[in-house]
Amino acid sequence: MIHTESKTERIRPQRFHESAGVEDWRVVGEGACTYFRTGSFAVGAQFVQAISEMPGVGDDHPDVDVRQEGVTVRLIMVTDDYYGLTERHIELARQISAVARTLDIAADPSAVQTVQVTIDALAGPDVVAFWRALLGYQDRANSGEDLIDPRRRGAPFYFQQMDAPRPQRNRVHVDVWVPYDQAETRIAAALAAGGRLVNDADAPSNWVLADPEGNEACVGVAGPPGPVIDRP
Repeated sequence: MIHTESKTERIRPQRFHESAGVEDWRVVGEGACTYFRTGSFAVGAQFVQAISEMPGVGDDHPDVDVRQEGVTVRLIMVTDDYYGLTERHIELARQISAVARTLDIAADPSAVQTVQVTIDALAGPDVVAFWRALLGYQDRANSGEDLIDPRRRGAPFYFQQMDAPRPQRNRVHVDVWVPYDQAETRIAAALAAGGRLVNDADAPSNWVLADPEGNEACVGVAGPPGPVIDRP
């Protein structure tokens, strides 16, 4: 049995991925996520009801998005000083997957992603203040360089500090976080669609691409697993 202290221990994405029983899930930019193909709104609602009846699920309040074709579930802890995963999310992911299996609902983790807008800024605090007010967003865990939608639906914004003007390149780009086993496919599709590879120095965790007119985007991966280790 896991003690209360260890349940709230903060973990990195790799720790989550290395755990047995979470094969349905992928950590992207905003927590551990998966997509369940329910096939109808009624089955999706039944699935969400079953999740809500799991013992202790209210303490972790997973984010759930119900659509006609399926249900996306995200696990993340949001506090004043932390925005990420804990040991408890490993067991919660296992339990939610087990509920899906009892209802004969298949998971498709390849269908999840996170999109983030990144802005390069010289006067960081002033730029952040403007976007915070415009979007109605809030700081992520007291960060001075990250803004999130308090309802956790809109794309997060990240502000990257610049030391000097950079007129030769765009100062706004999109970060796309995809499952670790989908990155190569996604990049290949973007290149085949007319894009080009700008920088792969940080691969296999990050690649910089550009569209035919030079607008940049990054493809990011969170914590690819090593050998599977079962840590109860």
